[in-house]
Amino acid sequence: MYDLLPDELIIDNFAGGGGTSTGLEQAFNRPVDVAINHDPKALAMHRVNHPETKHYCESVWDIDPIEVTGNQPVGLVWLSPDCKHFSKAKGGKPVEKKIRGLAWVALRWAAKVRPRVIMLENVEEFKTWGHLNSKGMPCPVRKGRTFNSFVNALKKQGYEVDYRVLRACDFGSPTIRKRFFLIARRDGLPIQWPVPSHGHPESTQVKKGKLEPWRTAAECIDWSIECPSIFTRTRPLATATLERIAGGLKKFVFDNPDPFIINGMAPVLTECANASNKRSMSINEPLRTICAQTKGGHHALFSAFLAKNYTGVVGSSAKEPVHTITAKDHNSLVVSHLSKMKNNCIGQELSEPIHTMTTVNQFAEVRAFLTAFYGNEKDGNSIGEPLRTIPTRDRFGLVTVGQQQYQIVDIGFRMLQPVELFKAQGFPESYIFEKGLDEHGSEIRLTKTEQTRMVGNSVCPQLSRALVEANFKHESKYRGAA
Repeated sequence: MYDLLPDELIIDNFAGGGGTSTGLEQAFNRPVDVAINHDPKALAMHRVNHPETKHYCESVWDIDPIEVTGNQPVGLVWLSPDCKHFSKAKGGKPVEKKIRGLAWVALRWAAKVRPRVIMLENVEEFKTWGHLNSKGMPCPVRKGRTFNSFVNALKKQGYEVDYRVLRACDFGSPTIRKRFFLIARRDGLPIQWPVPSHGHPESTQVKKGKLEPWRTAAECIDWSIECPSIFTRTRPLATATLERIAGGLKKFVFDNPDPFIINGMAPVLTECANASNKRSMSINEPLRTICAQTKGGHHALFSAFLAKNYTGVVGSSAKEPVHTITAKDHNSLVVSHLSKMKNNCIGQELSEPIHTMTTVNQFAEVRAFLTAFYGNEKDGNSIGEPLRTIPTRDRFGLVTVGQQQYQIVDIGFRMLQPVELFKAQGFPESYIFEKGLDEHGSEIRLTKTEQTRMVGNSVCPQLSRALVEANFKHESKYRGAA
C-alpha cells in the first residue's frame, strides 16, 4: 500500500468506465476522490464500481480545479485524453481540433492547484503531436513540435518530466496493449518507472524464475460459449475473414509442432475489422490491443474441431470429451468439406459429385482457399474465384499432436464477448460492466456496443497500479524531510 500525504486528493480525468481508477484504488488502498468524464454511460459504469468517488459528468474544460478540490492539496492528477486523433488504428484525419488538444488541460491543473504528481496516458504516437496542414492532416515537417511545447510548459510550471512506452502484458495484464505514459512531479523526488513483473515464456528471466510468464488470451476465453460453424451461417463470412482464418490455421495449427488444443478444439484469434493487416494471433499469448471502435478492433475466435475418423462415424461435438486415442489414428480436426454458401446447405462430402455450378460461385472449400499456402502462391484462394486444383494426396488441414495425426473438417467462428474483453484488459472478475448507475442512482443497462467501447477506451488497471507503486513508495522519505 502506498499512502499519499495527509489530505491529498486523487483526481481521475477522462475516467471512462474506471480502468485507471481501479488500478489507483488497488495501489492506494482507498477510493479515487474525483472522477471526471463527459460520457454519461461511461460514468454510469464508473459510478456502480466506484460508489465512494465524487463524479462529474462534464467536459474537462468546464471543470474548475479549485472548485472541485475545495483548495485541498492534490497528490495525483491522472489524465487519459482521447487518443483517436493520434492512434495509428484510426486511419483518417483529425476532425476536431479541440479533441486533439485535450492534453492541454494538464497545464490548467498544474497552474491552478499545483498537483504534486501528474500522470498522462495515451497512444505511443502522442509524441508526434504537432501542427496540422491545410488538409487537416499532421504536418510531417512539424511533427512533435506541439508535444515538445507541452513538455516545456510543464517544466516552466516547476515540474520534472519524463516519459516512455509500457506494455500491459509486462505487468500482469493478459493483453499486449502498448501505451505512452508521461510523469511530471514537482516535489523534488525522482521519477520512477515500474519494473516488469512478467515476460515472454521463453525469456531467460522467466526460465530462471525472476519473472512470471505473460498471461494469455486463453485464460480469458469462455469455452462454454458456442462457436458456430462458418458453413452454416445465414450470411457467409467476407473473403478477407476467410483469408485470415486460412493464414491463422496454417501458422498456428498446421505448421505449429505443438498447437494449442482445448476441449477438442484448436482455437486461434483474429482481428475481424482490420483490413490493412490480415493477422491472426495465437490463443496462447496476450491478446492484442482492444480498440473502442470497429476500425482496428473487434477480435474473433475461430476453432478447428476434433472428430472421429474411422468407418461409419461422422464425428462428435466439440463440447464432448475427445474420444480415446488408440494406436491407430481415429481422430481428426474438423474443416475439410465443400459448402454451398446459400439455401442453408450445410455442405457435402468431397467424394460426392459437385452440385450444379451457376454463374455466381456459391461454393467454398476450406482446403481450396488453403491450397495456395502449400504451393507457390501465398495469397490464399478467394471464395469468389474458381476452386484451385486439389491434389490426390490430402495435404490440407493435417496436423500432428502428440504423434497423432489429425485432419480438419469444420471451423467454428464467433466474436469475443465483453466479459472476455474485460478479463483480457486486466479488470477484476468482480467488475460490473453490463449495467451502471445514473446521476440519480437509477440502474441503467449498457449494450454490448457500449461495453466494448468502455473496455477499448480503458487503461489496464495493472499499469496505473504499477506506476503509482513505483512513484509513491518514496512517501516515507518525503514525510521525514517535511
